[in-house]
Amino acid sequence: MLVAPSILSADFGNLADDVKAICNGGCDLVHVDVMDGHFVPNLTIGPVVVSSVAKVATKPLDIHLMVENNSFFVDLFAPFKPEYISFHIEEEKHPHRLIQKIRSLGIKPAIVLNPHTTPEAIEFLLADLDMVLLMSVNPGFGGQKFIPSVIEKAKRLKRLIQIHNPKCLIEVDGGVNNKNISSLKEAGVDIVVAGSYVFNHSSGYKSAILSLK
Repeated sequence: MLVAPSILSADFGNLADDVKAICNGGCDLVHVDVMDGHFVPNLTIGPVVVSSVAKVATKPLDIHLMVENNSFFVDLFAPFKPEYISFHIEEEKHPHRLIQKIRSLGIKPAIVLNPHTTPEAIEFLLADLDMVLLMSVNPGFGGQKFIPSVIEKAKRLKRLIQIHNPKCLIEVDGGVNNKNISSLKEAGVDIVVAGSYVFNHSSGYKSAILSLK
């Protein structure tokens, strides 16, 4: 299991140290939640902060856009050369065009599905994707409870991926911990995003990451 700690739950007063600590603790990606206060009712970080994160991160960035005007935000964050940029299908009128744009910038494109959105909604985009991110909470805030129906959703998505693009990865974001990680693995999930679980873990970041792996 690959682990992508979400810096939304980090201590922003000591953000550089926290990013270094999760990278040294064995994470595989650094998950960056970008919220604009419009698509979701929260405002997080912009390119100034992500520039600082990119300078200290020794693992690739995984940028999750929760925004309106996706193309504009892709242009803002592409210079930091993240591994992935993911955008919400619910907000994009021309997803195939945006996928092509992200790939043309040398970045792996990914699509995010909110809890209510079915995997079949993106069936005919799967061949062009490197990853699909399933939200297991409603997007906008950290620390929410895991929505169990994402397990069955991941299984359905895995079946579609096996038909259309077996190399496409599945990522799950929201409420992930050591109690539901095995079920996610069995459902075919490749990467988990964990914010509160990692950054609030009583035994430290490294222990939290290892327990998920």
